[in-house]
Amino acid sequence: MAFPQPFLDALTERNPIDEVVGQYVSLTRRGSNLFGLCPFHSEKTASFSVAPDKGIFYCFGCHAGGGVINFIMQIEGLDYPDAVRFLAKRAGLEVPEDENYHSQYQKQERLWALCKDAARFFRQQLFSPVGTEAQAYIQKRALSMETVKRFGLGFSPNAWASLTDAMKEKGYKLDELIDAGLALRGKNGGVYDRFRNRLMFPIIDIRNNIIGFGGRVMDDSTPKYLNSPETIIFNKRKNLFALNIARKSKQGRIILTEGYMDAIALHQYGFDCAVASLGTSLTEEHANILAKYTNQVILTYDGDEAGQNATRRAIPMLEKTGIQVRVLRMQGAKDPDEFLKKYGAQRFEVLLDACQNQAEYRLDSLKRKYDLTLDDQRVEFLNQAAALIATFLNAVQREVYGRRAAEAAGITPEAMQLEIKKAYRKARAIEQKKQESQDLDIARQRAPKSRAIRYDNLRSASAEEGLICMLLREPELIASVTLPAEAFSVDLFGRVLADLRQRMQAGRPTALSALEADFTPEEMAHLSYIMSRDTAPVSDEAFADYLRVIQEEYEDRSLTRSEDSLRLLAEQMKSTKQYGG
Repeated sequence: MAFPQPFLDALTERNPIDEVVGQYVSLTRRGSNLFGLCPFHSEKTASFSVAPDKGIFYCFGCHAGGGVINFIMQIEGLDYPDAVRFLAKRAGLEVPEDENYHSQYQKQERLWALCKDAARFFRQQLFSPVGTEAQAYIQKRALSMETVKRFGLGFSPNAWASLTDAMKEKGYKLDELIDAGLALRGKNGGVYDRFRNRLMFPIIDIRNNIIGFGGRVMDDSTPKYLNSPETIIFNKRKNLFALNIARKSKQGRIILTEGYMDAIALHQYGFDCAVASLGTSLTEEHANILAKYTNQVILTYDGDEAGQNATRRAIPMLEKTGIQVRVLRMQGAKDPDEFLKKYGAQRFEVLLDACQNQAEYRLDSLKRKYDLTLDDQRVEFLNQAAALIATFLNAVQREVYGRRAAEAAGITPEAMQLEIKKAYRKARAIEQKKQESQDLDIARQRAPKSRAIRYDNLRSASAEEGLICMLLREPELIASVTLPAEAFSVDLFGRVLADLRQRMQAGRPTALSALEADFTPEEMAHLSYIMSRDTAPVSDEAFADYLRVIQEEYEDRSLTRSEDSLRLLAEQMKSTKQYGG
């Protein structure tokens, strides 16, 4: 998305990063930088820094970073063009007309409008004669009309082109229906509805745009649930069902369910903090999103093996963000929807208040694997329990859960504590060795936090880091760098050099905050990270050393490639001779 550079300059000038961030984060000055608690993950010690002179932010905990536009993208859940619009409105600036921008944004707006009209169509069908079966299903699931309307439920008729024909009459093109994930193109070139004979669940983002649908089939067809594909407005890894409602809840927690119906049932019974993932297991993106809105998540996945496996996978993802994880165990019902129908909201509330923390859940799950009346299984349980409890960082937790394990297996707490201490010392020794290895391994220390950015040559990458930081701090040095962009072992740094050269030639700003339009949020975060670490003064000696190291490593790589090519050619010639070529 290309905006005129003078406009972007004015945008960043009128939106000082310390002022913008300060509206979301309480900041305290330490030297030239400002620090506060990171808004992107839960933390008790401030690791989130803002450098007003550089126009950047960086979190040393979760590694988020970038300029003011990147900050708004992350904190408000906006894409780049919308973040620019947000800041322009804040600063009282008019967004300039840009064909590319308007083309992309207009396409998004068009698909949002299409999905909204599709939702209206599905709702009309639900309350028409063709929706009789879906109406019966809703009654069977005991959903009130208020709930049906609140979540915008609808019905897709059992026909090949009912939605397609209706949307064509409204002026939408077939390609737009395909782009929105509402239609498919057949082998013969015809276009037909993706969703047929299904109860429809609109998927709504945090800005209340309908971005996709989930559909529950009304017969025995498969799949039972069908979701919209990935589109320019829908990413299932970055959205959660009902989060548009749950994020405004005053209950101080979020209940994570396995499916749409569980989430909807919870809302109907007064638990407006319930959300569900969208046809996929919980992802790290989901965990990071949840951490923006709560510091406690209650997992209410089904009690079957698949549900428990999903619970075990979700716990570390959520804990990594600083979220306190609790796990709900239900007896007499397979899921929250069934429990609420059987026992009501009051009993469910009691269940929520008494639900297990992750430590209780993990110990209880371990206990269920063994027959503790058998001596060999008791011993195995105690060994496994000691290893598990030893991973708890809190000494009080180790004491409490050690006693519980001892009581369950019928041994003395003192004996259990001895085993836990042995396991704890062993775990600490392993961790210490691991840490020592990491301390010795400079590559691990300096490795980028984003997996998309690779450091295959540490010597060159370290020099490239230093050079790029120097060029961003002293742009007059850019003209002195004669190295080609391909000389850089890290693709990102080569592209930054090329970008800075173009900016210098065009008389455009070269500050890091000015590069947000040209690089991804992950790349900006990494650049912010290396800039936040760089405190060395600019010197001619360091500048020359960086150039020399990059050149040497580039020549070595080129020589290696040439040798490999010659070796390959020789092998090919040898092979040809063997076979009479």
